Amino acid sequence: KPFNQDRARELSKKKHLIFICGHYKGVDQRVRDRFVDEEISVGDYVLSGGELPVMMIVDSLVRLIPGALGDSDSADSDSFEHGMLDCPYYTRPEEIEGMRVPDVLISGHHANIERWRKEQALALTKDRRRDLLDNMDSTSNDDTSS
Repeated sequence: KPFNQDRARELSKKKHLIFICGHYKGVDQRVRDRFVDEEISVGDYVLSGGELPVMMIVDSLVRLIPGALGDSDSADSDSFEHGMLDCPYYTRPEEIEGMRVPDVLISGHHANIERWRKEQALALTKDRRRDLLDNMDSTSNDDTSS
């Protein structure tokens, strides 16, 4: 099964997980038949071992565990959490080589900032991952029409 954010959310709630990392051609079929209840894919490409994909999966799970991140709202605003990519982020200084932080972000107007973030997330998703919008559940609570 392809690994995605929904699956990460599900697995992050499990009390115990055991990952078996195949190397080269994978894991002996008898081990799969006897002990494996799910196989997870991180993409349609081949690596020489399963260690890196498992590290990616574990990292995505751990950050969803309450208390793992300094800000509990941080994971909730990540890409894919609401079916879209996340908006761009800016740090200091306000200007780097003539490129400025958008004025709305330094305005202090929280409603405008939130609207800008939603608009930017939608624009990025339309540009880079339209498939996410095409696959969005029509019952989603997110307003993607802003």
